[in-house]
Amino acid sequence: MSDESLRQLSMVERAVTQRLDEALKVHGAEIDQWRVLSLLVERGGCPMNVVAEHAMLLPPKLSKLVDRMVSANLVSRRSDEADRRRVLVFAAPRGHQALARWDEAVAEVQQQLREILGTDADLLDDLLRRLSRGLRRDATPAGEVTPG
Repeated sequence: MSDESLRQLSMVERAVTQRLDEALKVHGAEIDQWRVLSLLVERGGCPMNVVAEHAMLLPPKLSKLVDRMVSANLVSRRSDEADRRRVLVFAAPRGHQALARWDEAVAEVQQQLREILGTDADLLDDLLRRLSRGLRRDATPAGEVTPG
């Protein structure tokens, strides 16, 4: 991959993030909130480390975000019944409703990207998944196995 390709990849990531952020702000949301709720609605309750990884946030920033989301009644926390030391985060009913609105805004951005890419949209999805998997494998410490 060339230097220019790396620069373009960074520029595209910034531009897409900016479009998502602008679309979500219209609904009073942040991109990080959308990422958190998307995960929790899809999977149910998750430990904070899983949420942090999915939302691409460091634990202290995630804790502050989750505190704000709890205050807004978008998520709730409770102890894991299997391991009382672990806290799970769940989407609250208000979070489900908010996510439905936010997903509509995100869908508009996704449609814009599909229009730009045309028939190559699926190819880009495949290439990004392959690149992501390869980078995760490369980041795995020696002796550890990454999930498929």
